[in-house]
Amino acid sequence: MASSARGQEVTIEGPVDVRTAPDLRLALHEVISDGAGDLYVHLGDVEIGDSTGLGVLVEAHRRARREGRRLVLASITARTDRLLRVSRLNRVLHLDPTCVDSTVGARGNSDTAGTLETATLSA
Repeated sequence: MASSARGQEVTIEGPVDVRTAPDLRLALHEVISDGAGDLYVHLGDVEIGDSTGLGVLVEAHRRARREGRRLVLASITARTDRLLRVSRLNRVLHLDPTCVDSTVGARGNSDTAGTLETATLSA
């Protein structure tokens, strides 16, 4: 993968719960530490099973801020959007307003996909 000044793009797939959270947490920490710029995390194919999944996102957000980066959630499903609003995490986490629907797809905007480093993480 090649980095760009714009940042990185990561697609997470599968369930995020107490069993998968440690591996996902480690993978996100590596991506955050090894990159630069905004980190777009696509969640269109993610099923957040419990509060542990939300905790992983909050922890990644905090780590990105410490590294001088910004974590941006994109392609979130209606269910994930509802979880973020109920927990009021939508006030803390950055949401990409152009990708707040799983119908946008795992890659988000076609005009930004070419300028970002991309990866897929399976939870």
